[in-house]
Amino acid sequence: MTHPLSASIEELPALVGRTFGPSSWREITQDEVTAFADLTGDRNPIHLDAELAEATPFGGTIVHGYLTLGLVVPLMAEVFRVTEVGVGINYGLDRLRFPAPVRVGSRVRVIGEMLAVDEIPGGYQTTSRVTFEIEGGSKPACVADILLRYLR
Repeated sequence: MTHPLSASIEELPALVGRTFGPSSWREITQDEVTAFADLTGDRNPIHLDAELAEATPFGGTIVHGYLTLGLVVPLMAEVFRVTEVGVGINYGLDRLRFPAPVRVGSRVRVIGEMLAVDEIPGGYQTTSRVTFEIEGGSKPACVADILLRYLR
């Protein structure tokens, strides 16, 4: 893991074009996938039925894309920090793709790039492109342009 990119809220505009990460590797287990399926009601057999999944082109169960995306919070917290801020909130996504499936038991990590920082009332809105790499994979699991708002 690299040292996190850290800035005060007032230093955010200077981060445009800067990269952050990679985070540490994070394994995604079948127990986590099953718990996510139970919580969301997304019980697609490709995520839960090992026998069925073995017969697919994936060769085994795969992680829900939105479970992978949900790991952005702990992984990004390792590599990007804003200080002297009142509150930071998730404002949404501009772009989201899942180029490659994540096999259950695989490990992922994030790297990021600050694409934009826009002034808004009370603070700044950042747009970061966050890429989830799969250990040993040739394509990313997820690429998301994430909008975060940091308020004084």
